[in-house]
Amino acid sequence: MKTVSFEALVELVEKLRGPEGCPWDKEQTYETLAPMTLEEAYELLEAIETRNVEQMKAELGDLIFQVVFYAKIAKERGEFTIEDVIAHVHEKMTRRHPHVFGNATAQTSEDVLRRWEAIKLQEKAQRGATELPSILEGVSSRLPALIEATQLAERAARVGFDWGDAASALEKLDEEVAELTHAMTATPEARERLKEEIGDLLFMVANLARLLGLDAETALKAANRKFRERFRYIERELQRQGRSPQESTLEEMERLWQEAKRKTVPPAE
Repeated sequence: MKTVSFEALVELVEKLRGPEGCPWDKEQTYETLAPMTLEEAYELLEAIETRNVEQMKAELGDLIFQVVFYAKIAKERGEFTIEDVIAHVHEKMTRRHPHVFGNATAQTSEDVLRRWEAIKLQEKAQRGATELPSILEGVSSRLPALIEATQLAERAARVGFDWGDAASALEKLDEEVAELTHAMTATPEARERLKEEIGDLLFMVANLARLLGLDAETALKAANRKFRERFRYIERELQRQGRSPQESTLEEMERLWQEAKRKTVPPAE
C-alpha cells in the first residue's frame, strides 16, 4: 500500500466539499455527521475487542477522515481549521504532562491522573469560572450508560471515594441484589422502586468490573456477541429440522443452547 500524507487527506476532503465535489459530501453538517461518528467509534471498539488488526486500521482511518471532515466544515464556517485542532491538542497534551515536558515528577499512573485532574481544575479557574468545579465534569451524560458509570466512578476514585477493592464491591453488589429482590416482592405501588434498584445494580456491576481491571461495556459487548452466536445456532439447527423457534418448545431450544455452548465455548472456559 502506498504512503499517503496527512496533507493529501486534507486535500481529498477539500475536493469532496469543493465546487466539483460530491453532492452528498457537500450537504453534510456537524449534526448529520454526529451519528456516523458514533457508529465509527463503535466499529473501532468492536475491532479492538475482536483483535481484528486489519479492521482496526480501517476504522481508525474512518475516524481520522471524520476529524478532517468536521474541520473542513468548520473552516467553511469561519470557526476553526484542522491546524487549529492539531495545535490545540498538542498544546493541551504538553501542558497536562509536566512530568514529561516540564520539571514535575510522577512515579505512577495514579500520580499522573491526580495531577491531570488538578491541572484541569486550574484551567477552569483561569477561564474565569465562578461555580465550584466538580471532578465529575468532563464525563458526558450522553455516553452509553455503562461507560458513563465507569468514568464517573473512576473520577471519584481519583480523590479516594471508592470501594477500595473488588471484594468490597462484590459485597455491595450482594446488597443491591437483596434490595432488588425485596422490591420485586413488594406491593405494586412500591414496584416503582424497581427501576432505581436495577440502576443501582448495574452501576455496581460496572464498578466491580472496573476494580477487577475490566471494562464493563467491553464485557457486555462480548456477552452480546456470544448470545448472538448461540441463538443463531439454535435458529440454524431448527431450520435444518424444518422448524422455527416459534414452533419449538423452550426445552428444545435450551437443549440446542447447551449444544451451542459445547461447540462454541473454548475448553479453557
